[in-house]
Amino acid sequence: MLALPKAYAQDADELAKQLSNPIASLISVPLQFNYDDGIGPTDDGSKSYVNVQPVIPVSIGENWNMISRTIIPIVYQEDIFPGAGSQFGTGDVLQSLFFSPKALTASGWTWGVGPALLLPTASDDLLGSDKWGAGPTAVGLKQTASGWTYGALVNHIWSFAGDDDRSDISSTFLQPFLAKGLGQGRTLSLNLESTYDWKAEQWTVPINLGYSKVSKIGTQLVSYQGGVRYYVEAPDSGAEWGLRFTFTLLYPAK
Repeated sequence: MLALPKAYAQDADELAKQLSNPIASLISVPLQFNYDDGIGPTDDGSKSYVNVQPVIPVSIGENWNMISRTIIPIVYQEDIFPGAGSQFGTGDVLQSLFFSPKALTASGWTWGVGPALLLPTASDDLLGSDKWGAGPTAVGLKQTASGWTYGALVNHIWSFAGDDDRSDISSTFLQPFLAKGLGQGRTLSLNLESTYDWKAEQWTVPINLGYSKVSKIGTQLVSYQGGVRYYVEAPDSGAEWGLRFTFTLLYPAK
């Protein structure tokens, strides 16, 4: 395998480091493919979905950034609900805004806080909640000179409007994460995308292990990631395991 030119390898490492930071000043468009299996009352169901997740940072003054993170799911699922067959379409959109200081804290941490909004955009009743929801979101993380990134992202969503026949939402999402830069734009990452449903008093806790690489297609900077997921805690009808592949378009500042 040919070695990367030194300058490009350094740029790739910096981009990989920024990708490990959910509130970095980097425009990116991840296309995240997920597959979960073992879903439903008989464990025969499966779900495939692509999360389109544009991340757009905006400078709002000398000292602050606002980072927009949007999750737009495109879903295909089958045999999840008895007798319902398969469904394909869009799910509910989650829009988050983080207000983050440009300067690190004295101990080297960066953080951001803001609102999160759940939009009932599902094209099928079985693909979404049919509820409007909102709540706070926050993230804090530290990146070290040796290539480690560690921190956590959290949000809580309460429903406030929507179909009265559908269940209300009170859900906490907690994502502790750890990543290690391996050089030449490569990163090994681990996270727990934990969700606690306060109405059902139920945790869903998948562990995600992934490997990513920054590269180029022509002049376009991109990142490839592949990984596996195992559910250490889930509802009786929840998934048992899954896969994740992410292709990300990168637009670093000039």
